[in-house]
Amino acid sequence: MVCSALRRAAQVHAYLVRKSSSVSKGHHCQALGSRPAASESAARGAPGGMVELLGKSYPQDDYSNLSRKVLSKVGRNLHHQQHHPLWLIKERVKEHFYKQYVGRFGTPLFSVYDDLSPVVTTWQNFDSLLIPADHPSRKKGDNYYLNRTHMLRAHTSAHQWDLLHAGLDAFLVVGDVYRRDQIDSQHYPVFHQLEGVRLFSKHELFASIKDGESLQLFEQSSRSACKQETHTMEAMKLVEFDLKQTLTRLVSHIFGDGLDIRWVDCYFPFTHPSFEMEINFHGEWLEVLGCGVMEQQLVNSAGAHDRIGWAFGLGLERLAMILYDIPDIRLFWSEDERFLKQFRVSDINQHVKFQPFSKYPAVINDISFWLPSENYIENDFYDLVRTIGGDLVERVDLIDKFKHPKTHKTSHCYRITYRHMERTLSQREVRHVHQAVQEATVQLLGVEGRF
Repeated sequence: MVCSALRRAAQVHAYLVRKSSSVSKGHHCQALGSRPAASESAARGAPGGMVELLGKSYPQDDYSNLSRKVLSKVGRNLHHQQHHPLWLIKERVKEHFYKQYVGRFGTPLFSVYDDLSPVVTTWQNFDSLLIPADHPSRKKGDNYYLNRTHMLRAHTSAHQWDLLHAGLDAFLVVGDVYRRDQIDSQHYPVFHQLEGVRLFSKHELFASIKDGESLQLFEQSSRSACKQETHTMEAMKLVEFDLKQTLTRLVSHIFGDGLDIRWVDCYFPFTHPSFEMEINFHGEWLEVLGCGVMEQQLVNSAGAHDRIGWAFGLGLERLAMILYDIPDIRLFWSEDERFLKQFRVSDINQHVKFQPFSKYPAVINDISFWLPSENYIENDFYDLVRTIGGDLVERVDLIDKFKHPKTHKTSHCYRITYRHMERTLSQREVRHVHQAVQEATVQLLGVEGRF
């Protein structure tokens, strides 16, 4: 049984490499803005092999699930590309923090780390953040694993513990993050996050409070909806106030003064209480970031026992799409001058509204199949479609589910929308890509085709 699984994993890799290569070479359908894969030998789960990534080798096992599509994006670092819209957002945030928050000696209070490796351990990505072993966010179907112990980070929070442990108490982390997800104009397997953390000592938090010397950061009580069991109510309220004030200033700097903002209670394993910020932009409420008071257990484990703090995380693509009116997340990977030249501005704070250079017609094809009796993961299908179709695939929608009354087998029907960002696609070349998707779905996911 194990040997069979190993053979199947190797076949998966060989098939995907062959199919995605033939599609891109034979019909010029290579992903918009893509480059050759980081490693042709990078296997989608081929135990016994090795993944070569960023100058290091990682042994593969039954958790390895990196696709050529995703590997080709590692190292692109769009947030370093001058005048790219993601670079503009990053620089605007940095400028704001540098000017607004200055240390005792006139130097910026916040350190910025924007070149940390996206390869992290599962301990960094999950355990250091108190994410339980059975938490759904750890699922293989939602993440890109090199093997059972290493992965492409799913969030920039993966570096939080290390930086705290190094003695830092105010920092920003910017970088590319990777998640397996649905396919539409808002989701892409690679996107970019900016993380902020600030810790306070007792003196720093209570310095401006009358009779603050008598106040304490910590106590032993019970956890409630509004505070942790180890925090005093006074300390928690001040940290929450500072967090919300800091983020309100940030989004006002980016989107302009007079912005309507509201806070929504939510849950994150590594903060409590936790909030999402929503802004009213052009009459629509939009969620722009998540934040909260850091779990004291996390802070203590990193060695900052006498500190209390907050953390926030935001998506650069999310902000850029709202601010610059960019309609499709695939555009961020475009190398088309008609896109890039619109963001070559002399001032990073200059107002830019993206002007679509054309919207080429879509070509739509459906695919239906009977699901296997077990082990079907929808994100495996989405990842396979992305690997073969690349950025030609605009969106994938599950349009029909059917359960056979006699066999009890379940059928899914997906609608795949193909659209090139720079030219018109012919039905003939899309048919070639779509047939490759159909074949790969049967070969690799164990489904029974209905086409």
